[in-house]
Amino acid sequence: MHDIRAIRDNPDAYIKGWNRRKSGLGDVVSDILELDKQLRAAVQQVQDAEQVRNKSSKMIGKAKATGNEEEAQRLMAEVADAKATMEKIGETESDVRAKLDDILLGLPNIVYDDVPDGADEDDNEEVRVWGEPNKLAFPAQEHADLGEKLKNDKGFALMDFEAAAKISGARFVALRGKMAKLERALTQFMLDVQTSEHGYEEVSPPFMVRDDALVGTGQLPKFEEDLFKTTNDYYLIPTAEVPVTNLVREQILNEDQLPIRMTAATPCFRSEAGSAGRDTKGMIRLHQFTKVEMVSIVKPEDSDAELERMTGCAEAILQRLELPYRVVNLCTGDIGFGAKRTYDIEVWLPSQDTYREISSCSTCGDFQARRMNARYKPSPTEDTPKPKTQFVHTLNGSGLAVGRTLVAVLENYQQEDGSIKVPAVLVSYMGGLEVIK
Repeated sequence: MHDIRAIRDNPDAYIKGWNRRKSGLGDVVSDILELDKQLRAAVQQVQDAEQVRNKSSKMIGKAKATGNEEEAQRLMAEVADAKATMEKIGETESDVRAKLDDILLGLPNIVYDDVPDGADEDDNEEVRVWGEPNKLAFPAQEHADLGEKLKNDKGFALMDFEAAAKISGARFVALRGKMAKLERALTQFMLDVQTSEHGYEEVSPPFMVRDDALVGTGQLPKFEEDLFKTTNDYYLIPTAEVPVTNLVREQILNEDQLPIRMTAATPCFRSEAGSAGRDTKGMIRLHQFTKVEMVSIVKPEDSDAELERMTGCAEAILQRLELPYRVVNLCTGDIGFGAKRTYDIEVWLPSQDTYREISSCSTCGDFQARRMNARYKPSPTEDTPKPKTQFVHTLNGSGLAVGRTLVAVLENYQQEDGSIKVPAVLVSYMGGLEVIK
């Protein structure tokens, strides 16, 4: 959660920071400070009553030993009153603490000062562009049309939305034959680059998590409607960020263990509760999709540089695939709940004549670390022989969203006859296949 001491010491900074996210959100600071005042008062009352109880309890034996029964009875009454006070005030303390925690857990991270102000994606700032947008010499087809027209040797569509809908409903797809192989090739290629060249350790995490893990990375309690929950209170992961980042929860790491860089290819499950009517056709916005996630755990002073590094690791995949893209710096109205800064990478889609998000790389500062209680102990120095533990900084990013990368490959490598040229870096992963037709 947020550092209550920091809010107490510098409330204006939090008022300003939350108001940059949403006008009026900073008003909650007054409620936080009032609850904090009540909580500290309750804690002090409990401590005072505990001291009375302990002191009087010790003196009861002495009074009885000297035969002073009247004094012993008085002291026992004091102990009973102190216990009653502790119980009563303890209930108040628990209630106030729960209210304060509820507010703090629902508040977003404070973004960096130089994050651009804005209302939505139209106010994001373009950072750089790589490659020239692909202008085809023929009318561009959408990926869904391309995939449905391509058939296997039995006549079944390689990208089958109709069959998937019969099984699972809308926003699902079944890939077959060469299309399924292309998805697997993309996943394997991304993992190979991130592990062999960029130094990420591959992780195979659980696909179901408890609510504590989602609280740790910020999806709960605010965004429960976006999640799929099982009947026995597990949640399907919306991204591998959740289980992978939580691998360091409730730990105190040594400084020499940092940085920790991990990657995982997993299915991701999202209800898309807030996307009614958006991207209803095709693979852009599905309930289930595959993504290669990158997670970094670093020292606070290294998090800014790590974000640039992570973004570059994601860009490298698109460059190898020769897919044009641009990088944008998200504004305050578009940035995610837990992020202090986010770079979105948007790939060019010829059928839409625009760029669409394919990766999002964020630094969260100590926002997630506080919620997970993930810390590290700096190495001793001559000036600081016994350093205090500090919260780590966490980062996450897509390297890349596999389904959207498949979409981009189909659209940018489509041929006039509807066939798909296989990107050169994937030919070996495809067993030498150069064209899907």
